[in-house]
Amino acid sequence: MRIAFAALHLLALGIGLGAVWSRAGALRGTLDSIGMRRVFSADAWWGVSAVLWLVTGLARLFMGVEKSTAYYMTNPLFHAKMGLFLLILLLEIWPMIVLIRWRRLIARDAAVDTAPASRLATVSTVEALLVVVIVFVAVAMARGY
Repeated sequence: MRIAFAALHLLALGIGLGAVWSRAGALRGTLDSIGMRRVFSADAWWGVSAVLWLVTGLARLFMGVEKSTAYYMTNPLFHAKMGLFLLILLLEIWPMIVLIRWRRLIARDAAVDTAPASRLATVSTVEALLVVVIVFVAVAMARGY
């Protein structure tokens, strides 16, 4: 169980990093119907990774499959990791709202204002960089720092 949760947690990092980086690239590309499919596909994988992170992370924290909950709650690196994760969640609010609107408009064959695409791409790039920082913090934490 411990290995499965740890492996899924790490896979979520890989999926998430690839997805948010792909979303940034797709948002910088041509936003025709194919381009929008790329954006939405990458965004869906980004969402899948977030759910996987949460489920496996909470299981590892509260089910005792890794270290004790007390270890995590008293570890400053864990707090830093959670702070970075929360920052990503906060940054994601605007892209999530915009992309939901775009999906709804496209479903109704309505015109989509893609003007915010470059800013959404920038937010996605920042989120990708934060995921990389989380990896470094997690490695330091796993090594006992």
